[in-house]
Amino acid sequence: MRHHGSFVALGDSFTEGLNDPGPDGRFRGWADRVAERLAEDNPSFRYANLAVRGKLLDQIVEEQVPLAVEMAPDLVSLCAGGNDLLRPGSDPDVMAKTLARAVRELRACGADVLLFTGVDPRDTPLMRRLRGRFAIFYLHIRSIADLYGCKLVDQWSMQGLRDWRAWSEDRLHMNEDGHRLVAARVLDVLDVPFDDWRKVWPERTTDPRARRREDAQWVREYLVPWVGRRLRGTSSGDGLDPKRPDLAPWAPDIP
Repeated sequence: MRHHGSFVALGDSFTEGLNDPGPDGRFRGWADRVAERLAEDNPSFRYANLAVRGKLLDQIVEEQVPLAVEMAPDLVSLCAGGNDLLRPGSDPDVMAKTLARAVRELRACGADVLLFTGVDPRDTPLMRRLRGRFAIFYLHIRSIADLYGCKLVDQWSMQGLRDWRAWSEDRLHMNEDGHRLVAARVLDVLDVPFDDWRKVWPERTTDPRARRREDAQWVREYLVPWVGRRLRGTSSGDGLDPKRPDLAPWAPDIP
């Protein structure tokens, strides 16, 4: 097991930490949780989080990957492509080639690389229709991880993330419980002792009619506005800077 003294997290809202607010109101997320645990074993541990909500795969590869290469950390996490897959006309085969190029660059600088599959979208209205597209891309990610010796965090197999109690109201971003489960899975992949990620939620019955009403409300309040921003070419992350742009000693209260 390699002891990582530095960690750079790359990606979009998932890695930025939406919607897992910390005590100060700023978003925390699974990556901060992982960094906090790794810092417990290494007082000189350093961490950067370059993720920005709404970023597409090409933007992450062009804007964030070169910065990570310059930082030359021991560990890099790269989770990207979810925003692309929801757009009409996205091609998971083309996306996989872009991701593979980024992974080669990161591995060439000596970093261990963490890759992620996403959660199975079969329980999400409308998004379930794109399940095949998601599955193809995640199979590519598995292949890339195997080909380049990356560590893989398989969220598709995490049954605890299929329960809406792990998600915020928008159903697009995990809540505190969801981020905690992902952090536990990441640390398990890194062979670092932490909590168990195999969450079993208490049984809960839901009236099918009430569930349909909830689904319809979600489409109106969250999905339609999200799609609208994409069609207009705007993003919730426009104008935002990364929350931890420098590879610096871990401190949970960094602005």
